[in-house]
Amino acid sequence: MRLIIQRVQKASVAKVETNEIVGRIDKGLFILFGVKKADTVKQAEVLAEKVIKLRIMADDKDKMNFSIKDVESQILVVSQFTLYANTKDGNRPSFIDAALPDDAVKIYEHFIQKLKSLGVKVETGSFGDYMKIDCVLDGPVTIILEN
Repeated sequence: MRLIIQRVQKASVAKVETNEIVGRIDKGLFILFGVKKADTVKQAEVLAEKVIKLRIMADDKDKMNFSIKDVESQILVVSQFTLYANTKDGNRPSFIDAALPDDAVKIYEHFIQKLKSLGVKVETGSFGDYMKIDCVLDGPVTIILEN
């Protein structure tokens, strides 16, 4: 699994086809979530626990001292199979390392449920749909987590 975590002032995601906003948060974390072949729900749980504990939220001196729970903020998670793009052998990305949609959606949904069970408000994108993302980055702070 590969997560791109960005601290945001606000973020939203809408389906391009309908322009319907499907997820929206104020101050918190925006996470792009990619699943590769052979990833497991157990790995998703470990990463969810790590995300909750990450001290990347700013204190009153703009130091990263707080976790998402400490500041009672929110998380917006969007599936992103292109995080496993491989351009080693050319200019057109290959996505053969990305998990198949049926496998990826199970792990994605498990990750979200784990975050919620840890006491955080979580919004999501629409799995498998073409989406428009609107983000106001905070910092900017961008962290990459993998397992």
